[in-house]
Amino acid sequence: MAAERGDPTALALRWLARREYGRLELRDKLLRAGCDAGDVALALDALVAAGYQDDARYAEMLTRTRVRQGHGPLRLRQDLQRAGVEVTAGPEINWLVQAQAVCQKRFGDTVPTDAKDYARRARFLAGRGFTGETIRRVLAVGRERDFSAD
Repeated sequence: MAAERGDPTALALRWLARREYGRLELRDKLLRAGCDAGDVALALDALVAAGYQDDARYAEMLTRTRVRQGHGPLRLRQDLQRAGVEVTAGPEINWLVQAQAVCQKRFGDTVPTDAKDYARRARFLAGRGFTGETIRRVLAVGRERDFSAD
């Protein structure tokens, strides 16, 4: 590792060969590896200029990954902000369909049996990063029952 400390470009290229990194994430990783801050900035500029590192490409990868993992728009936005990536326009994702698929995978085709079950499903979807409106629409079928009678 000591030989790599002098060359942040080589170290960053090795990491980028495995997966995409956001610029901020790559910078922090290089600094933790003991690289000089000035050299890191120059290396990152060179990597961006050569097309090896691209925040937009990183955002696309992160979006695909989070959708595949069953996360919603709030979680995705939080992860992108944490990575220091600004995205002006993303892919068109039908978050209602995504939330329905996540809910069905977790709970099956059943509808909430009572208010406690409804709340449990709503908490699960909220924890995955879906908006309140999307959660209400996904669980609307279960609302047709009168939970107060239970």
